[in-house]
Amino acid sequence: MTTATTLPHWETTPPDLKAAIREVKAAIRDRIAASGRTIEDVFAVAEARVAERVAEVEKAGAEAWPVIEYADIAAGAVPEAQVALLRRRGCAVVRGHFEREQALAWDRDILDYVERNRFFEDYRGAGDDFFGSVGSRPEIYPVYWSSAQMEARQSDRMARVQSFLNHLWTYESGGVQWFDPDRDSLYPDRIRRRPPGASSGGLGTHLDVGTLDLWMTRAYQQAFRHLFAGSVERYDPWDASHRTAGPQYPGTTMCSVFRTFQGWTALSDMAHDQGVLFTIPIPEAMAYLMLRPLLPDVPDDDMCGVTVNQVFPVSERWHPLLLRAKSGIPDVRAGDTVWWHCDVIHGVAPVEDQQGWGNVMYIPAAPWCPRNEEYAPKVREAFLAGESPSDFPEEHYERDWPDRFRAEQLNETGRRGLGMA
Repeated sequence: MTTATTLPHWETTPPDLKAAIREVKAAIRDRIAASGRTIEDVFAVAEARVAERVAEVEKAGAEAWPVIEYADIAAGAVPEAQVALLRRRGCAVVRGHFEREQALAWDRDILDYVERNRFFEDYRGAGDDFFGSVGSRPEIYPVYWSSAQMEARQSDRMARVQSFLNHLWTYESGGVQWFDPDRDSLYPDRIRRRPPGASSGGLGTHLDVGTLDLWMTRAYQQAFRHLFAGSVERYDPWDASHRTAGPQYPGTTMCSVFRTFQGWTALSDMAHDQGVLFTIPIPEAMAYLMLRPLLPDVPDDDMCGVTVNQVFPVSERWHPLLLRAKSGIPDVRAGDTVWWHCDVIHGVAPVEDQQGWGNVMYIPAAPWCPRNEEYAPKVREAFLAGESPSDFPEEHYERDWPDRFRAEQLNETGRRGLGMA
């Protein structure tokens, strides 16, 4: 039975998705009605807040993205106005995070690494449906354990920026510390290398934070408790409460860990119009996305197209207001890093006949917490065996590569990030 305080929940993928959607939507609507408001009233509040942000982003145009100097982060001297804009937009470029020559050297090292180990001869094609859509072969390299990637992940510079970003969140409340902002878990991801002259279909507008589990698991129902109780004004996208313990439904696009920010490190110079990342820089848009399926124009067994084993889609059909705020990153140089709040909608623009290289390695901010600690043993096992981590397709190209990064090369930050210290 569903009460005023308990929603039906499924900690693993429901066997009947449509039935589960109907049940949880009805229960959330009932809970909102019990607050004395209608879903239309509650959604209108979320929509108005987002509309205000959309207007701000449209007015800002090419200046929508905050740009922060790494030197200011290192000195603890980021101007308050920039911090406020970062919180408002949920994204930023960190200029000079790494020295440009260091980033270019890492790019050369990665290329040497894959060539020495005959990656191109052995490449079997995209291992997942989502990145398989980008169109160039290969663009996403399923490589995780190069020296370049591991050196960047465990570097002091990376730890400093991750800590700065983690501290933007409310990570303690109700007597609970939801995560440790000064210790990151080492979350291995892939690299992208796109050569000059390449054409790519890009990646559609989406979210990576979860799918149906956002409505259906107990932890996320608690994380979105204000939205589901009709008190949308109290919702704070920077509140980590309950996010750091819940499960995510499995799939080829899942992320087992809690990330405060997704991010990548530029390994080449990239112009803003060459098939680069764009966001809808409005963290509060998550309230719009979570409430929109509850409106009566959406079929009772549909969550605006959200399902399992796919990323969370954002579409013109259901979310036209949000798409008005698409904002691409500014020009970046090798060594800059790009960051976006885990709830921020994003995608990659298509490109024809790309000018210059488009190379990045994906490194997020994923602070130490129960959810990330649970995933750490799987990362350790994959690292020691040279295998693809369990969140990713089982491709395992690096198993027999003799020159991959080894355990004896880990520093204290790397060992802590793997749960080895």
